[in-house]
Amino acid sequence: MAKAAKSGEGSKVQGTAQQNKLLNQIYQRIQETERLEDILYELEQELLTLVEAERLSIYRREKQELVSWYHTGTEVGEAIRVPVGSSSVAGYAAMANEPVRINNVYDDEELSSIHPSLSFDSSYDQDGGYLTESMIAVPIKHNESVLGVLQLINHQQGGGFSDQNVIHAMAIAQLIGEKFRYELKLDITPYGYLIRKKLLTLDEFDKFEAEADEKGIPVTVPLRRQAEIPIEEIGTALEQHFQIPFMAYDEAVQPDETLLESLNRSYLANNNWIPFRDQNGRVIVLLDSPNNANRLIEIQQLLGGVDFESRVGTKEDILRYLGFPYAEDEDAEEEDLESIVGRLDTKLTIETDMMMGEDEELFDQNTSKIIQLVNHIIIEAVKIKASDIHIEPGKGKEDAIVRMRVDGACGEALHIPYTYIRAVIARIKVLSGMDITEHRTPQDGKMSVSMEGNPLELRVAVVPTVNGEGAVLRILVSGADLMDMEDLNLTENNFKRIEECLEHPHGIFLCVGPTGSGKTTTLHGLLRRLNTVERKILTAEDPVEITQEGLQQLQVMPKIGLTFAGALRTFLRASPDIILVGEMRDYETAHIGIEASLTGHLVFSTLHTNSA
Repeated sequence: MAKAAKSGEGSKVQGTAQQNKLLNQIYQRIQETERLEDILYELEQELLTLVEAERLSIYRREKQELVSWYHTGTEVGEAIRVPVGSSSVAGYAAMANEPVRINNVYDDEELSSIHPSLSFDSSYDQDGGYLTESMIAVPIKHNESVLGVLQLINHQQGGGFSDQNVIHAMAIAQLIGEKFRYELKLDITPYGYLIRKKLLTLDEFDKFEAEADEKGIPVTVPLRRQAEIPIEEIGTALEQHFQIPFMAYDEAVQPDETLLESLNRSYLANNNWIPFRDQNGRVIVLLDSPNNANRLIEIQQLLGGVDFESRVGTKEDILRYLGFPYAEDEDAEEEDLESIVGRLDTKLTIETDMMMGEDEELFDQNTSKIIQLVNHIIIEAVKIKASDIHIEPGKGKEDAIVRMRVDGACGEALHIPYTYIRAVIARIKVLSGMDITEHRTPQDGKMSVSMEGNPLELRVAVVPTVNGEGAVLRILVSGADLMDMEDLNLTENNFKRIEECLEHPHGIFLCVGPTGSGKTTTLHGLLRRLNTVERKILTAEDPVEITQEGLQQLQVMPKIGLTFAGALRTFLRASPDIILVGEMRDYETAHIGIEASLTGHLVFSTLHTNSA
């Protein structure tokens, strides 16, 4: 329960019934008072008796610092300030969010067993002449938010504190947290100014905050719509809390497009910041949490190391600048998907659509929003030149995550509310010709779409997981975008050797490597060189990823018995010059392929391996 080195037996607490009675009395006194500080001096002796401590201190949290709010003893005149962190016992308790018990604060070995950099500042002992030995530090919390720390010093009978002392200290900290939360939360939340100004009560703010968390929307949405708090007052609250100028949404002010070119809008929306330039050319970054040091460092790196000035704004306004506004329907019961996909242009149209069948109710009144969302995901992937899209369901009511693979590395691009993920997967199944009533087995398919008039094909795999169905969409190269052999970035030696191989009228050419290494792209680049009127080329693929005019391409369908081996037998009766087998997965396919290469055919195929 308490993170600390094992203490000795200490002095055992006598009279458990009496201790419980004392705790109940303290609880009653705290509940009846309006302000905790009005009765702390009167309760001091009872509190010390309950926890068997000589002294106690109560710290309140101010951002990343603890400030002594109440303490016994006369040696310390000014308020004690310690950072939240491992440089002090109280600071560590606040950082770790759990109780800390120490038998001897001067024992460096005991301190390092709790945390390698934990230390005790002995200057207060030296200045005041009081020797600290044992200590308990317990975080004061409300709804898991650390509001401060209760610190107990020196057991009354000497030695270390007991487990029972820690339990009583935690009980007191909980009472203080319940009573103390009002004053402390005003400083912890960026919107404390609104409560102080009586624009809403703390209980109302807690309700709006919980509602916003549940719906996955910024707390400013219910503050504006339900509490009817003007954006100017919200801006003043943010300015006072962060000590940085507030920047409200202004249609006349637009983000810097040259800076946005190198940044992903979905990434910016997920991380809540956006860059601007002022009239003097200085970079201004609008963000919702300007005191996050790690984010500021990351922003500077993404902007190429340039210095910038920060402005604080609401998540709502940042999303509006990025084109992902929240719907202004005050009666909406859940987040509108337009807040995710924004107002999209009609850049993507579906060439082949099907009836939805038995799962039609999944779409209900949200069909158009689901279509927009799926379109947006595909558009974004093409825009950033992603090779594939991963749509992964979250656990329980957690958001689903959309990740996109660019240059071999996956990056998070979008969150989808859990209430929509089944409809999104169903939409993808419809477009891919899959069975939308089947949710237990994996399915493979392919969709054809048109983006700004250009054909685009995607290979789709739907996989059932313990959290629900997920999908992987591989973006395929169209015939128009097919790479020539010269574009494959081959070394000069390899290029010449491959050219020599292609001049042979028969034989077998294997392209090997791991998934996603470009085997199919390479083979189709070679076939493009060989694709002439004089040659008949047949391909068997699962699925057909890249289409070329002049090629006779066959989709392998193992479910109906049309396997690679079966396709090869058929090909040999069709008098081809060149055969492409998408993959040699078994002995029979490899055997027939090699036989074909020995009987006057040029055979191309792939093998899945770790390397060449």
